[in-house]
Amino acid sequence: MSIRIVLVGTTHPGNIGAAARAMKNMGLHELVLVSPKYFPHEDATARASGAEDLLESATVVDTLDAAIADCCYVAGASARSRTIGWPSMLPRDCAARLLQESTQGPVAVIFGPEKSGLSNDDLDRCHTLLTIPTDPGFSSLNLAMAVQVISYELRLAQMNPQTEVPLPEAPPASAEELKNFYVHLEKVLTSSGFLDPANPRHLMRRLRRLFARALPDRNEINILRGILTAVDPQKDERKAQ
Repeated sequence: MSIRIVLVGTTHPGNIGAAARAMKNMGLHELVLVSPKYFPHEDATARASGAEDLLESATVVDTLDAAIADCCYVAGASARSRTIGWPSMLPRDCAARLLQESTQGPVAVIFGPEKSGLSNDDLDRCHTLLTIPTDPGFSSLNLAMAVQVISYELRLAQMNPQTEVPLPEAPPASAEELKNFYVHLEKVLTSSGFLDPANPRHLMRRLRRLFARALPDRNEINILRGILTAVDPQKDERKAQ
């Protein structure tokens, strides 16, 4: 079982250390850092307070895609409302879902930079939006506090597992496979004239949300890509090249 905490663009190294401590308190050990501003750093070590081993074993990557490429389920933590609605879950339900999906492959919870949070492009890579129900009048949580809340819920879910769900016929599609599918889909929709190449984001974001709700497995993604290849209006030109 692999449950990964991913911190994207963290600006304050102390928050990395505090997040590592929160994780270790709750038995989580996989920390991935995407382009942290300062790391390693003495402030991270000081705030880890006994969880220095998590900092030493942390994986540092340049992109979110690299952090979650092998993940079969990804939740993005965010307090901001969005123009296009994402599938959304509360921490307890999300923790149970993450635990369930982790039997099929690695899963991840991603947290954005302290000031801005996750971007829409980041959430495009997620299956669900994870929202901590804070007081609307003061909804901002410190990064490490947010990690602590989710880590606690994951701990509870592990201690009180729900009834086992039958395994699917095929393994779920990984984040890397989904990314390649969306690239393929956008190319075919553009070449067919259905998608405006000057403004593809709005429609593609809605399509991503549709497939995130469907949670296609690997076989289904292969079928969809086969269909795209068959109907691609430019396939003959590509073969000729």
